[in-house]
Amino acid sequence: MSAVNKIQFSIFLLFWSWVLSSECRANWQGKEILEVYKKGSRPQRQRRETHGESHKQGSSILKRSPDITKSPLTKSEQLLRIDDHDFSMRPGFGGPAIPVGVDVQVESLDSISEVDMDFTMTLYLRHYWKDERLSFPSTNNQSMTFDGRLVKKIWVPDMFFVHSKRSFIHDTTTDNVMLRVQPDGKVLYSLRVTVTAMCNMDFSRFPLDTQTCSLEIESYAYTEDDLMLYWKNGNDSLKTDERISLSQFLIQEFHTTTKLAFYSSTGWYNRLYINFTLRRHIFFFLLQTYFPATLMVMLSWVSFWIDRRAVPARVPLGITTVLTMSTIITGVNASMPRVSYIKAVDIYLWVSFVFVFLSVLEYAAVNYLTTVQERKERKLRDKLPCTCTLPQPRQLMGMDGSYSDGDVNEFGQYVSENGDKQDRMMAQLALGSERNSSRRRNQRYSSMRIDTHAIDKYSRIIFPGAYILFNLIYWSIFS
Repeated sequence: MSAVNKIQFSIFLLFWSWVLSSECRANWQGKEILEVYKKGSRPQRQRRETHGESHKQGSSILKRSPDITKSPLTKSEQLLRIDDHDFSMRPGFGGPAIPVGVDVQVESLDSISEVDMDFTMTLYLRHYWKDERLSFPSTNNQSMTFDGRLVKKIWVPDMFFVHSKRSFIHDTTTDNVMLRVQPDGKVLYSLRVTVTAMCNMDFSRFPLDTQTCSLEIESYAYTEDDLMLYWKNGNDSLKTDERISLSQFLIQEFHTTTKLAFYSSTGWYNRLYINFTLRRHIFFFLLQTYFPATLMVMLSWVSFWIDRRAVPARVPLGITTVLTMSTIITGVNASMPRVSYIKAVDIYLWVSFVFVFLSVLEYAAVNYLTTVQERKERKLRDKLPCTCTLPQPRQLMGMDGSYSDGDVNEFGQYVSENGDKQDRMMAQLALGSERNSSRRRNQRYSSMRIDTHAIDKYSRIIFPGAYILFNLIYWSIFS
């Protein structure tokens, strides 16, 4: 090795020895600083922990049981031994039917639809049963509460609403489902549901009707041999909010019943009923239907006091009332289902419509009879002879009953006092016979004459009296 190479190799060794010594020195200094920091901070930490423990011991409110969820050996699924059992089968499978108690709290009765014949209700539905597979050891006998995530892993009753059209479980902000398990295996399963169900309504007395609707709860898969469904506290199992109110109905009562439902292919099932009775408020329909209809009928009677010759006044009045009654009937039927029977409101409206229509026919009859009468009068006047030149009785006779000097003959000529008495007697007999003939014609005409004024007079009494009688009968039957 040459001298140059030896020098380079020596420089290289010196450089690496310096680097290694610098690293060792830095590590040793870092350890000393860390130990000093630990020694200096440990007393403060110990003082803080001691102060915290003394504060907790001094306040009983802040005392809490240790959080068992931090221990990997005490997970809820392990504590309940979910993986050790088959929860696809009901509790006590192969044995007697498992009793499942139910109670309900009605939160709101949202709407009642006459057109769709259904109602919408929001309620809290709670189930109670015992599943020994979920029992767990506990020193303080405290229950455990879970949300909807655990419900999917265990057995729960398969309830559904019979005759429901739409239903859903509320999911804001999470699924409104609660599961509470006691150490002995008793389970409370609660959920918040909104359901729209069918209600068979009878509108024969509408709007003076009372409707009874029911929400039916039943198990879908388990017959009465596997699941015994019952109300947990009888009629007290149903609770309602005092603030529940409806615009058209008065809620009279809520009550519960239990029955058995039979299906020919599957068997008998326990069915729970939530029954509620609704009575309709009549005041709205009095203002919107009955009162306007009554006013239209009374308005049609005004034509009886209008002159029969005032055709432009009586005809539009009758037509207006008829069209208004038709509009009222159409508006009421538009908001109702198309049932095949007659409703109470239909009876009132159609009878009112008949009264209005008869008032129009009454004027048509008066106008027609008046026209016929005037035509007959013209014909009779044309048939009567002209009597304008005939002397009047007072012209032929004097004040004392004798003929005077100024008497006239049948030709309108004066005759003298000394005139022929026979001629004067002939003129008197001719005039008397003509008067008797005219009197007989007038009597014949009077027997054929019809007093059209009397029709309006009688209508002023008959129409209001008949309508008042109808109202008395109607309200006594349906009220």
